Amino acid sequence: MVHGLAPLIQRWHLKPPVYNASDLMSPLKFIRPDLQDMQAYHVQSAAGMVKLDAMENPYTLSADLQAQLGARLGAVAINRYPGERIDDLKKALSDFIGLPAGHALMLGNGSDELISLLSTACHLPGATALAPEPGFVMYGMSAKFQGLAYVGVSLRDDFELDEAAMRAAIDKHQPAILYLAYPNNPTANVWDPEVMRRLIAQVSAYGGWVALDEAYQPFSSATWLDEIQRDPAANAQVLLMRTLSKLGLAGVRIGYMVGRAEVINHLDKIRPPYNVSVLNAECALFALEHRSEFERQALAIRSERERLTQALAALPGVMPYPSQANMLLARFSGDEQVATRVFEALKERRVLVKNVSKMHPVLHHCLRLTVGTPAENDQLLKALQEVLATL
Repeated sequence: MVHGLAPLIQRWHLKPPVYNASDLMSPLKFIRPDLQDMQAYHVQSAAGMVKLDAMENPYTLSADLQAQLGARLGAVAINRYPGERIDDLKKALSDFIGLPAGHALMLGNGSDELISLLSTACHLPGATALAPEPGFVMYGMSAKFQGLAYVGVSLRDDFELDEAAMRAAIDKHQPAILYLAYPNNPTANVWDPEVMRRLIAQVSAYGGWVALDEAYQPFSSATWLDEIQRDPAANAQVLLMRTLSKLGLAGVRIGYMVGRAEVINHLDKIRPPYNVSVLNAECALFALEHRSEFERQALAIRSERERLTQALAALPGVMPYPSQANMLLARFSGDEQVATRVFEALKERRVLVKNVSKMHPVLHHCLRLTVGTPAENDQLLKALQEVLATL
């Protein structure tokens, strides 16, 4: 018995079928074309580096606290789905921030997931998300992932909100979501509260949402939570987002969103039921129980921020900007490639920062520097002095 098609083709003089390239199934047939055109979020390799590029808390826990946390995690029932411990975390966070009356809190796997869930909830025909730029890239990316249009409005050259441009864009697009980071990333400043009140009122008037992102609140002198407490009616359309990442738990991925209870109840419907693991929840509970340690670390970072600002200002051709976060934006004098040359030269000296000079026109000549430990900041300053001497 003859097996295979080749002998039959030869015997009956059949010609093998000819396929056009267009007839072949594309492996990306069911991957959205707009997604194929997007660039993935890039994370720099930091192996062997002084890591000052991602706004992380540089301090680790003491050996004693590490042992205590390890014992706690070892006792967690990882064979069970997350349950009551998640409710315990929500209660602890509510107490921690002083949850306003009539408000509720929902958890996310970091703020990134909350941003994505909000985009999903607001995915209506013609819906738009709007944010000042430069800002956190995930506002725009999450909007596009979920099918919303996205509009960015440039900051002024002094990194303040361009109120006239913002109001015009809001009037034109009536965004379902307006994102306002407070403080902003990468500029590290807080906005004029009077301008913010007017923008919130404008968006609230037609039922839009204002997502106020306070990721860097542990290092800031201001919080919009005070405004919500003072005037809940004016902030009824505000959704306040925070994270424990910058506090010192970047690897744990705990974010939370605060809003009116009836609104949070609707948003919570699209949250994956087990989006926060019991291990992550236990880590967060442990951190809240030892909040004084993390508050001490935040105080040390704020102190180092001021020292680093003064030291940078004393360097020739460097202008640091005021910061309310755990990062500093610094502008370097020179040609349009100077920031890239400084970035690469620092990297050669095993110091990793963020080159934001090409991210947006208002960031020309700028690098973003995370505030590290005193020793890390000293290494950064020493490396910078060496680099600037060669420019």
